[in-house]
Amino acid sequence: MTTVPATDFNRNPSYVKRLAADGPVVVTERDRPTLVVLTYEDYEKITSAPSGFGTLLQMDEDIDIDFEEMGIGIEPEDFG
Repeated sequence: MTTVPATDFNRNPSYVKRLAADGPVVVTERDRPTLVVLTYEDYEKITSAPSGFGTLLQMDEDIDIDFEEMGIGIEPEDFG
């Protein structure tokens, strides 16, 4: 990820906008990240994407899968 100091951002914001066309740009103050500049298109991708691990595991309701029973040789115990 591209990084620029805040002084460069303040001096030439158009330059940082051009850099953001290729990906997010981290703006730093005293070598610490303070903000990220990105295109609106990239912002939309981030904010409209499903979030959370559970969302990634959800199955499409239209998918129907029949699983075969696995015979692994374990019989139920008779306690009687």
